[in-house]
Amino acid sequence: MKLTIWGAAKQVTGSMHLLQLEGYTILVDCGLDYEKGTYQEENQYFPFDPREIDVVILTHAHIDHSGNLPTLVRLGFSGQILSTAATADLTEILLMDSVNIFLSKQQKRSKGRKHHSGPLPLYVYKHVTETMERFITIGFHKDFKINTQVSVTFIPVGHLLGAAAVVLTVTENGSQKKIAFTGDIGRKNYPVLTDPEPIPQVDYLVTESTYGGRLHSKDSTLQDKLIETINETCIKFPGRLIIPAFSIGRTQSLVFALNKIFSTGLLPPVKVFVDSPLASAATEVYRKHHQLVNEEARAFYNRAGDEFEFDGLSYVHDKRESISISNYHEPCIIISSAGMLEGGRIQDHLYYNIQNYYCTILFIGYCAKGTLGSRLLRGDPIVRLRNRDLMVYATIKQTDLLSGHGDHDDLINNAKHQNPKLTRHIFLVHGEDKSLQSLSKAFSELGYTVSIPEKGETFIL
Repeated sequence: MKLTIWGAAKQVTGSMHLLQLEGYTILVDCGLDYEKGTYQEENQYFPFDPREIDVVILTHAHIDHSGNLPTLVRLGFSGQILSTAATADLTEILLMDSVNIFLSKQQKRSKGRKHHSGPLPLYVYKHVTETMERFITIGFHKDFKINTQVSVTFIPVGHLLGAAAVVLTVTENGSQKKIAFTGDIGRKNYPVLTDPEPIPQVDYLVTESTYGGRLHSKDSTLQDKLIETINETCIKFPGRLIIPAFSIGRTQSLVFALNKIFSTGLLPPVKVFVDSPLASAATEVYRKHHQLVNEEARAFYNRAGDEFEFDGLSYVHDKRESISISNYHEPCIIISSAGMLEGGRIQDHLYYNIQNYYCTILFIGYCAKGTLGSRLLRGDPIVRLRNRDLMVYATIKQTDLLSGHGDHDDLINNAKHQNPKLTRHIFLVHGEDKSLQSLSKAFSELGYTVSIPEKGETFIL
């Protein structure tokens, strides 16, 4: 059995891991690599022949794990894609949205030119449709036999609805080995989502490292932070609070948190706009798979109704409605995607408000290096939007209380369910260098054998 780390090696995005058995090849995740800022060029080819992949197993729907599946299909992959049902539903709307982004960027590049300029889209709608036809959905904790050699079990890990660690049981030459891929590990007591469950004992563990060496804030609660920021921005002063948020996962958890604040009278009413068609579609998936939400969300639903609806909340659907928010002159909260400010309607709201002294922009998640979000967070006084250089007069804030990733201690505690005497090797992926090194040191001190793979590095298991 050979493991090759083809993505998220010494970086956060582009998860893609190749597992080669005797006569059978498995790909775990097939995400878009955003690290170099030229993701269409970076993701249009694979370092292997897609036709030689027998099956893909998807940990969860986020685009850095799922976003290049249609390219894989376009280039000849003809096997099945295994995931949970919620992951399949969320993946479809995310991939369709990716096509929208590709086509929008192509249209902007071609504007005013007679001939096409720049790279073609990685894929179009028909490739997404062909990709979704390959999905086979499996419930959590079900031992699903892929063939006589290998079976797969999905273990809930929080982070996103339907997200799972993949545990593979492989039989080769009469002996059995187990390898687990964590995908992204969530955190305990997160709004809407269940806590991550322990991964059963395995021989090999491929684990994410996003928050290695970092701990989430513990000096205040999410509710306290939101109340403080809303009070300062929208109640003491007639301002607007803009919250860039990933449409899938983060937005639903944020809306539930705001629902609890306003429905219990902890703050006077403030108009809330969720300006993202993708978020609206994702919320419907959360409603469809409501059995997967946590006990707190189910109890709220039974007591007070839909956790994703409350007085003063408006879901904005079309572009005209979105533009009209600029003419709303009362204090308000605008939740819009994308979370790192790379595309989406959030850029419209930034354009009109970045020079507004009464505006606060609250980041609630990670922003990769090179993104507009990271430039604002590092304090750039001028940013470029719509081919204009704009002074940053808005207040920039950040909280990690809605981060969907477990922190350093969460990652360590998750791995501690593995006996160091039985787990032969831990591979650290999906993290920046400082996080990887910190986590590697911590695991080594606990007695584990640890590697930080290079991109394309192969291990014989």
